[in-house]
Amino acid sequence: MLDSLSGPRSRLPAMAGFTLVELMVTLVVAAVVLGIAVPNFTGMVNSSRLAAQANELVTGIQLARSEAIRLNRQVRFCGSTDGANCVAAGDWTQWLVLRVDDSTLLHSGAVNASTRVWGDVPALNFRSDGLARQPNGALANTSLHVCMPVTRPAQNIRQVTLSAGSRTNVVSAEGQGECP
Repeated sequence: MLDSLSGPRSRLPAMAGFTLVELMVTLVVAAVVLGIAVPNFTGMVNSSRLAAQANELVTGIQLARSEAIRLNRQVRFCGSTDGANCVAAGDWTQWLVLRVDDSTLLHSGAVNASTRVWGDVPALNFRSDGLARQPNGALANTSLHVCMPVTRPAQNIRQVTLSAGSRTNVVSAEGQGECP
């Protein structure tokens, strides 16, 4: 019995975990990383929303063009505030694709509430040859604008350009956080 008392003492099991200092350093590093990442993430989300809305307008324009060719008659792509009638000017809350001769609605789409959309012209009329023309018969060259009143990204405007009557292109532009 004496041998058991004189032998090596039993040790307590080692405790595993973080010290308070290690935990505080980890939290500070996490806060710095989040402080850098969150603003960049906001810019990325806003940029994606702008691109999605611009791409939806391009899809609507291409749909109007293809329907004009398919139906062999004039089809109009225009902005709307009520989902039934084209607007002469101002912001669009929706867009419509309809036949010009009898105003039959072929398709409609909504504008994201966080974006503002307006056009240089109130409507695009595609003839059966698939080209959008101005009232004087010249090929249409115009733009639609998608904007978010935010400073991130700096390029808060997307310009959907229609040139040569049917070619679409999306270009980013800076609006200094404003929507004109």
